[in-house]
Amino acid sequence: MQDVNIKITDRNGVVHQVVAPTDMAMNLMEVVRSYELAEEGTIGICGGMAMCASCQCYVVSNHELPEISDDEDAMLAEAFHVQENSRLGCQIQINDQLEGLEVVLAPES
Repeated sequence: MQDVNIKITDRNGVVHQVVAPTDMAMNLMEVVRSYELAEEGTIGICGGMAMCASCQCYVVSNHELPEISDDEDAMLAEAFHVQENSRLGCQIQINDQLEGLEVVLAPES
């Protein structure tokens, strides 16, 4: 396995090129937290259980992601600032197929 390069635009519009490991069972929300790309306490509030929408992001690259689970779909139905390309970062597992992924963090609710 290898690391993947991901482009993340934070809530202030700053673009970050980050390297995410594919061998640590991390999800996108954990990558954002590890690089401190969102203010502490504003992302991953539920710990990655798809029970809040604090890690909502917009997937702007043309990557094929796993289908949205019922839990993720229900959470997005209640979230603010939802768009067609909204996903919960905690539900996007880092793997080698995410090379070049581009996301924008959704505004805080």
